[in-house]
Amino acid sequence: TLAGCRMRSLAWLGIASLCLGAAWAVPAKEKRKAEKPKADLVLYENLDLDNYDLTLDSYGEILDLSNYEELYDYGDHVPRIEVGTLAPHPKDPTALPNLGTPAETLKLQSPTTAGPIHPAPVPPQDLPSCRLCLCIGTSVYCDDADLEHIPPLPLETTYLYARFNRIGVIRASDFTGLKKLKRIDLTSNFISWADVDAFRLLPSLQELILPENRLTALPELPRSIVRLDARLNRIPSTGLRPEAFRDLKQLQFLHLSDNELDYIPVPLPESLRSLHLQNNNIQTMHEDTFCNSQDHSQIRRALEDIRLDGNPINLSLFPNAYFCLPRLPTGRFF
Repeated sequence: TLAGCRMRSLAWLGIASLCLGAAWAVPAKEKRKAEKPKADLVLYENLDLDNYDLTLDSYGEILDLSNYEELYDYGDHVPRIEVGTLAPHPKDPTALPNLGTPAETLKLQSPTTAGPIHPAPVPPQDLPSCRLCLCIGTSVYCDDADLEHIPPLPLETTYLYARFNRIGVIRASDFTGLKKLKRIDLTSNFISWADVDAFRLLPSLQELILPENRLTALPELPRSIVRLDARLNRIPSTGLRPEAFRDLKQLQFLHLSDNELDYIPVPLPESLRSLHLQNNNIQTMHEDTFCNSQDHSQIRRALEDIRLDGNPINLSLFPNAYFCLPRLPTGRFF
């Protein structure tokens, strides 16, 4: 009948519409799948591992020396582990799957017509330190890794962090050939001795961080040093070479608090900005310790942070020792 023909025609039109809709939906879905990996790729491309480490270049812009003690919180001696700097613990070999003998492993390799398969060469920088520690770019992180000595380091190493270990001695051979090394951080170890040439031959070293160890003497330092932090050790004045800091023309931060010093190590370089000697055994000072007593027009603008509190010295007994300083030392004036 005429009504039946119309019903069949409408049914065929409905089926055709459904087919066309499904055909259009498939390309749109595939397009969304293709766009998602591209967005993820852009996200990872924006990561910048080269700027992972802070350097001394920005110290002058962000550091308020009048509040330096509070920023570093020297009163808190509890070691604090920084997020992201711990070395991964070695995996338990018993937990690894058994891959069989090398001969059995070779049988599983797919055949190829290009010739036999040779193992990839091991890069020269792939030293044990990068297996025991964590290597990111030119930085090596060996924090809390139960080390008893400095591990062999890649020649490209720029920053070394080996805090909270059991290292007892620093040998001259530990840093041989590391011409790009800028920062060494050995906080909270058991270091009681360092060879005299352990650091002197490092031409790029700017920061040497040695707090909370057992040092009784300081080794020679390279002229490139900018920051020396050896607080909370056992260093007496006899543990410093005579005029140890005279030729360090780039030294800006000298922190020797909580040691056993009897006097202020002089002469101090003109580049010095911060001198921390609190909690030692300093009882007296010379008029030329900070200023040239023969030149009363001298103004020593850089040295604006001097800590002498916690020493048995009455700073008011030496009024002529501070005339060239922008600020008086922190300590006892009565």
